[in-house]
Amino acid sequence: MVCPFKKILVYLDGSEGAMSALMYAIMLASSTGASLHAVYVVNTKALGDLLSSHIFIDQEKLEYLEDLKADAARHLRHAKKLADSKGVGILTEKLEGAPNVMVLKYAKEHSVDLIVLGSVNKIRSRRDELMSENDRMLRTSACPVLVVKDDDSIWSMFEEE
Repeated sequence: MVCPFKKILVYLDGSEGAMSALMYAIMLASSTGASLHAVYVVNTKALGDLLSSHIFIDQEKLEYLEDLKADAARHLRHAKKLADSKGVGILTEKLEGAPNVMVLKYAKEHSVDLIVLGSVNKIRSRRDELMSENDRMLRTSACPVLVVKDDDSIWSMFEEE
């Protein structure tokens, strides 16, 4: 049987759900021979919204942006370390912009066949709605999207492998 995907993209956002998605994507790439890409998007759109709402001033925005970039680099290094531990090659990329737009653009530009996301949470507040990038990707992706759930099970499988 031929595997229906050759390129897997996992979106990282620093959440536990994204870590589970990464682990699952690594196991999937290992078992299918698909290439693996990991993308972390520094959400500069949200930063701009905070600035225009006068929640941040310019200097605070710049400091926060640098912190976000450092977080992105740290999470991508961790993704590489986890993939290496399972003998899986991984291409990592830090992008800036609106996460749903940038991830889908990356997927199109790199001919990704499958996007792997962490759980899509219920929206309980305006903040949750602003942060529901996974939901937007799930609804607007041109390629199949796999939503990883049951974090405990995924973490156990990854550690046992």
